[in-house]
Amino acid sequence: MENFYNRIRNLLPSKSEIKKAISHFSKREYFVFLSLVIILFISTLIILQNINKSFMVNVPMNGGSITEGIVGTPRFINPVLAFSDADQDLVALIYSGLMRKNPDGSLTPDLAEKYEVSKNGLTYTFTLKNEIYFHDQRPVTIDDIIFTINEIKDPVMKSPKKGNWDMVKVEKIDEKTIKFTLKQPYASFLENTTLGIMPAYLWNNSPIELNDANTQPIGSGPFMVGTVSKQSTGLIDYYDLVPSKKFNLSEPYLDKMTLRFYPNENDQIAALEKGEVDQISSITPLNAQILKEQNFRIESLTLPRVFGLFFNQNQNQIFTDKKIINAIDLAIDKDSIVRDILLGYGVVIDSPIPPNMINYQKLNKGDGVSYEENIKNAQDILNKDGWKKGTDGFLQKTITGKNKKKTISYLEFSISTSNAPELVKSAELIKQDLENIGMKITIKTFEIGNLNQGVIRPRKYDALLFGQIINHESDLLAFWHSSQRKDPGLNVAMYTNVNVDKILTDASITIDEKARVKKYIQFENEIKKDMPAVFLYSPDFIYIVSKNIQGFSLDHIITSGDRFLNSYLWYTKTDNVWKIFSE
Repeated sequence: MENFYNRIRNLLPSKSEIKKAISHFSKREYFVFLSLVIILFISTLIILQNINKSFMVNVPMNGGSITEGIVGTPRFINPVLAFSDADQDLVALIYSGLMRKNPDGSLTPDLAEKYEVSKNGLTYTFTLKNEIYFHDQRPVTIDDIIFTINEIKDPVMKSPKKGNWDMVKVEKIDEKTIKFTLKQPYASFLENTTLGIMPAYLWNNSPIELNDANTQPIGSGPFMVGTVSKQSTGLIDYYDLVPSKKFNLSEPYLDKMTLRFYPNENDQIAALEKGEVDQISSITPLNAQILKEQNFRIESLTLPRVFGLFFNQNQNQIFTDKKIINAIDLAIDKDSIVRDILLGYGVVIDSPIPPNMINYQKLNKGDGVSYEENIKNAQDILNKDGWKKGTDGFLQKTITGKNKKKTISYLEFSISTSNAPELVKSAELIKQDLENIGMKITIKTFEIGNLNQGVIRPRKYDALLFGQIINHESDLLAFWHSSQRKDPGLNVAMYTNVNVDKILTDASITIDEKARVKKYIQFENEIKKDMPAVFLYSPDFIYIVSKNIQGFSLDHIITSGDRFLNSYLWYTKTDNVWKIFSE
């Protein structure tokens, strides 16, 4: 080995030989040599830098802030009474539950260490994690969970979540264990346990609706109240939220999240354009299009909403004829509604089940038939059924009664809807489409409160252009079970089918997902066969997001507050570190 190194040394020139050689260089040779040395030095640095980069990764850093604009004013920032978007947004950021919903719709333990479900699906037993705290450093206890649920179940409170807990028995096993007992299996029960938990000691001192904690909330979620700015009238201008170091999943990266409140969408957008806020949500498609042209970052996702024409056979007998309903379905240009009214922020549907809600559901890709062909098919259906256009251009049919007396029947009905701009425009487009094939349509628009109280509740409408908000699968029972036909039920199509009643009831208590999906396929097929409604579209949730925010995810959203599900993972600052230090 030593002989080998000696041979190598003999082959290489000595320092004196190198100096002697350089001293004999001409100016030109010396310049070339120096240039090559510089090139070698720079190349070596670049190679080393690239090698270093190959071992580096970009990681989130703590720091930075986000300001979000919200329409409305918070009033009840607690999980029991939160109803408005402003209340629900703050609840999503400040509170946490036994389970937490992920952006993709799956569930993961939050305050809970683990849970067990009995084989019959009737009992759920949760064990709390150690060292879980509210923002004021007090521990979260089983008693806090029981208090929160009992407040929801109290009929005096009129909590919007009451229906989720009415039939559930809550039992404290020990200081770390709580058991929920159901009267019958309920497939969606685990989602109920994402309910935010309130500190009992804070709310026991006064009636919940009058408690100061409604605007100075304390929870166990990723963010806590830092400062509050109020007007002289008591209305809240903004909240500065700061990260909770005790949030058990992960301390948020952001140093601050500010929520500013505005009376309407126009003021909210003006604040965005002035740079007063970085993000806004729940805006109309038209404003979204304008902001997109101004190079704002637009994120959108289809909501589990089913908009359609729901027919009241008790009010207008023509809806007992499936051929007429089929013709209506064919004649309405649904693509035009999504394209021209929603400006692409939505999808066409032909099912009572919203897109992406159940595993088998796929977005409607169309059947390859042109709208012109649909129109012709609709006209053929009506002509074969005896409907002919009169001199006024509207369809009519001669009907012979039992006494052989002939009467003229006209194909006409009214569409009732709210005065929301998208619904009014949709109703006008539908009216135009149906009148093109000879139907006579009257549009009736109402302020949303009057629509609910004076039209929907007493079921005083021919056809209702309406949107169903479906939070989870079990809500389908509320919209389509025959027991829900009368107020306060939500079966606005006045639909009755004993098979559907059984299918929906069975599906709601079927825990196995594959078996449950099969039942919903049966339900969908029954609805398509009976045609109690024409399904039109599901709209998008539209979110203007800061270009600086990273870690943001909008994979699965039901309520506006769901956009904050992984807010503790949002970040605006990054750093490069070696991979071994990022794990």
